[in-house]
Amino acid sequence: MKWSGKKNGELLQLMLQENFTILLTTDRNLRYQQNLQQAGVAVVVLIASSNRLPDLVPLIPEVCNVLGTIAPGEVIEVSAF
Repeated sequence: MKWSGKKNGELLQLMLQENFTILLTTDRNLRYQQNLQQAGVAVVVLIASSNRLPDLVPLIPEVCNVLGTIAPGEVIEVSAF
């Protein structure tokens, strides 16, 4: 299945169809653009100085902690700041 190039709403629907439960993203505005409670997907927003891998890797330990507690429809921001 091709996931790239999908709009957020379509991507969330595909995630549910494929039984995905958590979305990791750098899109800080997703919570304001989509009804995540209705979508039933938990979202972890990665906040770093850029979306380059070297800037995101330091967030992984906190992301792992969050994955054990986040609930569907919830949005948690993980920040390097």
